Amino acid sequence: MTEFSASQVVYTNKLEQVYGLFVELIDENADSVTYRIVKEFEVGGGAYAVLQNESAGADDDVQILKIETSPEGEIQLTTIDDDDEWENVAELFDELTFPEEM
Repeated sequence: MTEFSASQVVYTNKLEQVYGLFVELIDENADSVTYRIVKEFEVGGGAYAVLQNESAGADDDVQILKIETSPEGEIQLTTIDDDDEWENVAELFDELTFPEEM
């Protein structure tokens, strides 16, 4: 169970304001890959972006990254290195996307 709940989520659009609906990232092979911004939100003191590869289908996996601001004020996307944090955010995204039937 996640330590975050849907009621704690604040939706944001920091990336969209800067980049539009798509962001271009460099993968591990130094290739440029375009991702669609699926969701952006803040919860528990962190800001997160859910991205999907532009060529992916609707049911394909998404990437969840942390949104951080550099000392110069630039928005950056970073991987979530803490396994517990990643698991909590991933479970929260599932809860936001597929709420349980009541």
